[in-house]
Amino acid sequence: MICHSPLQSAFIDTFSLRLYSFFYAFILPFLLFLKTRVPLLCYTPGMSRNAVYAALVLRVKPSGEANRDAWFLTAEEGVIRATVFGGPKSKLRAYAAPFNQGTLWIYHNPLRDSRKVSDFDVKNWRPGLRELYERTMAADAVAETVLASHGGGGNWSRALDLAGKTLDALEKGDEKTCPRTLVHFLWNWADVLGIRPDLGVCASCACEAPRDGVLWYNGQDGNLYCPSCAKGAGFAVGPGARLWLGHVQNLDPAGLERISLDRASLVQAGALAAAVLTEALGKRLPTWDNVFDS
Repeated sequence: MICHSPLQSAFIDTFSLRLYSFFYAFILPFLLFLKTRVPLLCYTPGMSRNAVYAALVLRVKPSGEANRDAWFLTAEEGVIRATVFGGPKSKLRAYAAPFNQGTLWIYHNPLRDSRKVSDFDVKNWRPGLRELYERTMAADAVAETVLASHGGGGNWSRALDLAGKTLDALEKGDEKTCPRTLVHFLWNWADVLGIRPDLGVCASCACEAPRDGVLWYNGQDGNLYCPSCAKGAGFAVGPGARLWLGHVQNLDPAGLERISLDRASLVQAGALAAAVLTEALGKRLPTWDNVFDS
């Protein structure tokens, strides 16, 4: 047993008291600080909380009493969601409206993993989309298709370009051109997703389809077959629909008004484009029928 003198005991007691005081005054607050900053330590060095995007507004919904949640298609990260703060008189809230397109500034809070819109410089307002029922319905179908397919996989720049040009064409379209423009978009969107079938050959025997020939689409495997290989399975796609889709698939949407299409071929082309995407998405979007049935 070690015995200390009264002077040594007093020194030990004083040292212990100061050590405890130092721990609670400095060490413990520092440990608590590190605990709150752990999520930040997991981020890649150099990652900024602020980001700039080339963006298109797809959907806006109320969030709380005054705020709104907005979904954007961006060329850099695909579809992202961010909160737009501000009441009805907020300028930013007016800018972040469906189908507006421009440069978007987003602030990302890594602790809460939340995003808010800091600013939005609108380059294209597209007010004409709200002036005609057919335009609005077709534009809604475009936006819902993008959202349902999560922005088109990883080819976000091409997806944004296609969606933007389609909306530009719809803004000037009429009740006859809007359905054709939507079919054009769906057919090219299938190519963005990498699922568009070949219109020229049979997927089974590889025979080339005659110019005036009919191919059959089988929704179970997403391919087109000649009559011999199809054996009546699926639905027929006539030469009018095939030739029109093949001709316009690389055409800018603005040029569709110069290429007419009879009603029967339009119905077949729309059915084929919708069936291809339905197979990929696992569901048929009601917004497509709002346009095709109008």
